[in-house]
Amino acid sequence: MSGSRFDTHDVFNQPPPFPVVNALESDPVLIGALDHTLDASAEKALMAHGAFWGSFEARELARLALKSPPTLLIHDASGRRIDTIEHHPAYHALMRRSAEAGLGAPPAKGQGAPPHAESHRAARLFLTAQTEPGHLAAFTASHAAGGVLDLAGGDAAQAWIDGLATGRYDHRPLPLEQKAGVTISVGLTEKQGGVEPLDSTTAATPSAAGYHRLIGHKWFLSAPASDAAIILAEAPGGPSAFLVPRFRTDGSANPMRFVRLKDTFGMRVTATAEIDLADADGYLLGGEGDGPTLIGEALSRLRLDATVIAAGQMRAALAHAVHHCRHRAVSGERLVDLDLMTRVLADMALDVAGATVLAMRLAQARDLAATDQQEAAYFRVVLPAAKYWIAKTGVAVAAEAMECVGGNGYVELGGMPKFLRDAPANVLWAGPGNVLALDLIDVLAADPTALDAPLAEFTTELGRGGAVSTEVIRAAATACQEDRGSARILAEQLALAAAAAALHRYSPRAITDAFLDTRLSGPWRATYGMLDGRYDARGIVDYAFHGL
Repeated sequence: MSGSRFDTHDVFNQPPPFPVVNALESDPVLIGALDHTLDASAEKALMAHGAFWGSFEARELARLALKSPPTLLIHDASGRRIDTIEHHPAYHALMRRSAEAGLGAPPAKGQGAPPHAESHRAARLFLTAQTEPGHLAAFTASHAAGGVLDLAGGDAAQAWIDGLATGRYDHRPLPLEQKAGVTISVGLTEKQGGVEPLDSTTAATPSAAGYHRLIGHKWFLSAPASDAAIILAEAPGGPSAFLVPRFRTDGSANPMRFVRLKDTFGMRVTATAEIDLADADGYLLGGEGDGPTLIGEALSRLRLDATVIAAGQMRAALAHAVHHCRHRAVSGERLVDLDLMTRVLADMALDVAGATVLAMRLAQARDLAATDQQEAAYFRVVLPAAKYWIAKTGVAVAAEAMECVGGNGYVELGGMPKFLRDAPANVLWAGPGNVLALDLIDVLAADPTALDAPLAEFTTELGRGGAVSTEVIRAAATACQEDRGSARILAEQLALAAAAAALHRYSPRAITDAFLDTRLSGPWRATYGMLDGRYDARGIVDYAFHGL
């Protein structure tokens, strides 16, 4: 025997590496949801985006960034306070790509705005999230901050809007005037409270120089390396929103001090910080007392992004499970050919398809909301319900996908644990389930007619099934006014009906019928794999995940 040969076995019946694919081209569900919005130029740009985020290069950057999570440097070698967060170069490369794709740009507006700007941005966000969702925190916050700045108006706000709109990423800690591009975080949550404006104990005191002095803290600040933060604080005139830059006008550091970085469960590529505001300069946005309105704008945008990102992560987790099952065999049969496994995959594929089209439908409603009252009402009502259902379902899909892969799914090198760890962040981001369900019934209490817009769409798209769903949802909405503890029932039913209607509009009949029968008409279900033989489970899987 040769001294260099010590092989003990051959490796077989193991899947090959996950293939390099165009993340858009391989997703007919997403293409169907976008088809009516894409001209030749938009389709070419989105295809290029999908090609990069499905590439080996993008995955390798994501892997390297995850291996070297951010670190906090509070002081330099001489003891000077610097409050700096260091990231791996791979993280900066990911950030440059997403900045160039316009993911952190302020909302498009006016006559020169592209007609489907929100829909196309949502699609880019969806595709990006499949490879690396953590770094997107900086861009979802920046986009939300851009909406707040635009709503507040003023010369100071416009300078930062212009910085967001450059499409450039510049991580150097410098004042605004010296930056090629900027990012802005959003700080709402404090130790004693959540995102509600009235929970804040951070105090804002007007100064003779025209700005406010902020003293307090924020318990969670995502993307803390950003160039500024939108901070909620209590001013003499009530809860207010402030722009707090990292540098004062004289070039000195604004005392927005990092206390520590959180050791988070998932999304470990990015940093989440606890900060103290030690007499920091803050520039009032709008007027004192306008905080609830401005923060409402931020939450609306953050929630839509979390919904889109959750849908993208769901697809990525299931895509890896489908790939494994197509190449792994048991007793000579591929897993994907076994009826029980195929039905599990198809059952998950229905939720992934429903989440995908519903997320894109909400982005379309956002595109049209400024000029169409029906679309604006649809967005207000469906958004909290959609985030509730999609984000929660994302956790279940990630867990079931790991189970489909088996032991390999429990090993870090395979990537499945990251899907499961990252998924709960979308549930918590900008309000967890109970907050969303209560916000939904508050929307309906303020304007009961707002429910008419989505219910009319359900009836139009789903026919008799939609009429039945409409009756159930109206009854649930009425019950919630007397019993707020039943708000989750309303949120889930509304989201499922909205997803079914969006599938009917954008997807093949086989997927729509299976979703409608099993989610709205079938018995209560707690796990995947409950499809019966009436449905073409293999056809659903092969349609939704071709080319893997």
